[in-house]
Amino acid sequence: MNVRGVTLQAGLAVVGLVAAFLVWQREPEGTPGEVTVLDVSKRSLQRVRYDDATRFVELYRDANDEDTVWVRLGDKPPPPPPVASAADGGVPAGGADAGVGPVGGTDGGTPGAVATATPVVPPPPPPPRELRGNETAKTLWGRLAPLKASRALGEMDAKKLEELGLTNSPRKLTLTVEGKEQTFTLASSTGNAWGPPYLLRPDGRVFLLGPTILPELDGASSRLVDRRLHTFELGDFDSFTVTQGKSSRTFVVSGKPQQAPITVAPQSAPDKPDEFVRNWHDRVWRLVPLEFIGRGAEPPGGAPEELFRVEYKKGDKVQGHVTVARGARGDLYLRTEHSESWAKLQAGVDTLASEAVKVASGT
Repeated sequence: MNVRGVTLQAGLAVVGLVAAFLVWQREPEGTPGEVTVLDVSKRSLQRVRYDDATRFVELYRDANDEDTVWVRLGDKPPPPPPVASAADGGVPAGGADAGVGPVGGTDGGTPGAVATATPVVPPPPPPPRELRGNETAKTLWGRLAPLKASRALGEMDAKKLEELGLTNSPRKLTLTVEGKEQTFTLASSTGNAWGPPYLLRPDGRVFLLGPTILPELDGASSRLVDRRLHTFELGDFDSFTVTQGKSSRTFVVSGKPQQAPITVAPQSAPDKPDEFVRNWHDRVWRLVPLEFIGRGAEPPGGAPEELFRVEYKKGDKVQGHVTVARGARGDLYLRTEHSESWAKLQAGVDTLASEAVKVASGT
């Protein structure tokens, strides 16, 4: 073999080694953003549930409106209190004097016997709340069907699973597809609670998810709930009617809010703007609920008593409404055409109710 032949053979060998090295170095499966964990369509996905140690979150679509995603938030029952056993000498968690004493003597019991205290059973958690999901909830639903990961890490031994936080993790992601549940374990690496989550599939394979899925599920009450009171804007109505008790007045609205403050005047005197009513309505329009009670639920003590109501129109078409009411415990609540549930208001808005008397009656 001549020198040229030897050189050619050496070159081919080097190319082969480089190719083998690149194959050995590549990711176990796919490339970032292209790994499918569960191939499921949006139509076949029925429910998404996320669990941690104390709470759960469920997402599901409205049977009559596929564009609407509902968010169900709930707390889990607290763990039962520890029970004293023979191994710890029968002493309850509160110490030797916590509900333990001699039995017998004057009450006829057995002298020297010890009675353990009855464990205090914690109250059950409140019922789950069903709330309308926002655009982030809709986007999250779409990102879970199909469920994809940024990287597939393959199978791992017990030590590596523990290092990633997947061993005995209380965080679970369950997808219900055509009546069948697929449950995955979620965790973030130790010391990085908000980092990209790891996912353990039932078959033992581990994946690295995108960085936003776990934070959105973990913070569902603030990230996934639609907190809008209306779907129309300040310039989308030209009149509103205020009703308080048996009194009712209609006001016409003019002006473009993007350019200057709107003008509010009684319908009976449209050329006489009323600054008091305009300022009052501006405060009503900007009310911010503290907490939504949930679809189909009532505030503590039952249905609240209506204090006043504002109905909005564009021409003859009703755009929506807002109702403010007082609950049995004195708290104020709000409800609109979009919220579909009562929402608790912050303290300090009682003056709106008292001023509504003047607005509705004109006195």
